[in-house]
Amino acid sequence: MRRIDVTESQRGVRLYRWLALLPTLGMLGGVPLANREQPYVLGMPPLLAWIVGWVLLTSAFMGLVFALDRRARRERVVRAS
Repeated sequence: MRRIDVTESQRGVRLYRWLALLPTLGMLGGVPLANREQPYVLGMPPLLAWIVGWVLLTSAFMGLVFALDRRARRERVVRAS
């Protein structure tokens, strides 16, 4: 069993994990800008298109955070051994 260094467990949130906050800010922050009826975007009202776009971007951001987490975990394992 691997012993966890106290400083490693108390280091806190890595900076790249703050990327997970961007989709929430994008969805909520853009509502006043996209809240109109015309013109339609891909057959959808602008607000719906804005939300759908951010839902898709959320997947991309979460995939990026996941990949960065895996890389950081691999680097920690290599340093520990």
